[in-house]
Amino acid sequence: MDLGIRDRVAIVCAASRGLGKAAAAGLAREGARVVLCSREQARLESAASEIRAAAGSDAAVLACLADLSRDADIVRLVDTAVQHFGRLDILINNAGGPPVGTFPGLDDGAWQQGVELTLLSTIRCIRAVLPHMLRQRWGRIVNITSIAARQPVNDLIISSTLRPGILGLSKILANQYGREGILVNCVTPGFILTDRQKEISASRAATRGIPVEQYIAELSGEIPLQRLGRPEELADVIVFLASERAGYVTGAAIGVDGGLSKGLLS
Repeated sequence: MDLGIRDRVAIVCAASRGLGKAAAAGLAREGARVVLCSREQARLESAASEIRAAAGSDAAVLACLADLSRDADIVRLVDTAVQHFGRLDILINNAGGPPVGTFPGLDDGAWQQGVELTLLSTIRCIRAVLPHMLRQRWGRIVNITSIAARQPVNDLIISSTLRPGILGLSKILANQYGREGILVNCVTPGFILTDRQKEISASRAATRGIPVEQYIAELSGEIPLQRLGRPEELADVIVFLASERAGYVTGAAIGVDGGLSKGLLS
């Protein structure tokens, strides 16, 4: 299937590893021109080189150092993408997860960090790209959230509090900008085998005094598909939502969780 995104220009946030990197690689394989951002220079350059090599010799991949908790960096990121490629069509919002912990152990600093990185970065990125999408009356915004937006997770209390707000924001923007050709959707991944998931699993296993392999096996047993997801499986959904073929999908929150989320209306 031709997804119709060849030569479209996409910004993928937090793309030096994990879900963002997989999404960027998927878009590049489909012929999109991709701008990766991260605040980790070495990892960012490595990811860009890897994506170029996998996508082919004509792949257009640009690495841009940016801290998503800083509004000035976001503005510079968008300006760089437009100056380099001449347009901007797609935004994949993503950020490193907020601090992990239970309510008594999280101070105001942890909550503020979560707000800046998880919620405000999404708002600021959308604010920066909208004028370009409005000008051409075409745009795709895909917000990567979490299963915690649908089904709260005890030790992901900051994520479980903030990410539902992104679902609400996306619904409102989808309603407001659909007539302008701009589609806004969310994906709510479950347990995907990324570096962050491995770190969280190791921490939870250590708390219980069990091997991390045992913890992951138990976690897999709670999922109907009996395994954790692969970043590429989430990326496939993101790439579709960013494409011409998803032209009648907006305001949606699509779960990619192996069936873990049990709500009828979520």
